[in-house]
Amino acid sequence: MAKRDGNTLSEYLRKAGLNRKEPRKLTVLPKEVLQFKGTLNHMAANLNQLARKRNQFGELNTIERLNLEKLSDQIKQLVSAIKTFIS
Repeated sequence: MAKRDGNTLSEYLRKAGLNRKEPRKLTVLPKEVLQFKGTLNHMAANLNQLARKRNQFGELNTIERLNLEKLSDQIKQLVSAIKTFIS
């Protein structure tokens, strides 16, 4: 954008900073929401690993099936916690 406007990067950033009309509003998420997000990301990674193995090698072994059931239970608990948080 600096090149497009015919400025150096520093000049562009200086002008952008000086011409900004209102400060950007920062969204602060509650601690619980951030924890939900972290838990969901962790679960998604685990499910992705199981799905990849299932797609590459076929059947899941007993431990992998138990892990999948555990993840399913954790997702149900998380959904319940979200409903409680929202209510």
